[in-house]
Amino acid sequence: MNIIVCVKRVPFTQEVDLEIAPDKKDIEREDLAYVVNDWDHYAIEAAVRLQEEWGGTVTAVTLGMEEDEEVLRRCLAMGADRAIRIDPGERGLDGAGVARVLARVIDPLPHDLILTGVQAEDDNLGVVGIMLAELLGLNHAAVVTALEAGEGELTIRCELEGGVDERSKIALPALLTVQTGLNEPRYVSIMGIKKAAKKPLEVVFLESLDLQEDDLALQTIVEEVFLPPETGGAEMISGDPARIAEILLSILSEKGVRAS
Repeated sequence: MNIIVCVKRVPFTQEVDLEIAPDKKDIEREDLAYVVNDWDHYAIEAAVRLQEEWGGTVTAVTLGMEEDEEVLRRCLAMGADRAIRIDPGERGLDGAGVARVLARVIDPLPHDLILTGVQAEDDNLGVVGIMLAELLGLNHAAVVTALEAGEGELTIRCELEGGVDERSKIALPALLTVQTGLNEPRYVSIMGIKKAAKKPLEVVFLESLDLQEDDLALQTIVEEVFLPPETGGAEMISGDPARIAEILLSILSEKGVRAS
């Protein structure tokens, strides 16, 4: 089974005081540490497990600059066979542009299955995977929380709203966007790191892909990035239950809530 996994290097923002960039289009990233997108960890682990069971190859793909190769090296250390970095140069891309670039690179590669994370931690858009599937004409499913491979198909479980899951079968070739918790990603061993250094890492430059300007034109424009406004603390209501209910109903009425 030939599997392609799309991964992304993202800033680590937990427990960090974020600052807005002067142009108000992004956060200040210069002093932030970078890591593999959390959802992508589960995707690469799933790919390696499927390869161990069914054979084939695992190829990790990312779109980014030279420093983004560190996430590809981690994928190689986890068990991927090959890695490809797509260098965008100075070109800024949104989700639609990223999907078109990935599709152009992935389409000629042998692939039975493509895995992406449900979303990226930096922009939280969650659109690239499904757009990529549509561009490649692949069967697809989103928010996959479990999968089991069969001959020419996968049995999957997808997370729906309200705590409801859906179990179904999907024919290969297919694309899945995977949810965190799908598996337990393995630790990268010293031996894995040494082996990763010997595995091929190819670089593809955006200008070599023969994409038209319309293919890369921004479909989403960020007007402004800002921190959530500070709000007052919670109002504590005390008294007997009847009094609390009376006050609560009064507050809801003032906010425009009407009983049906």
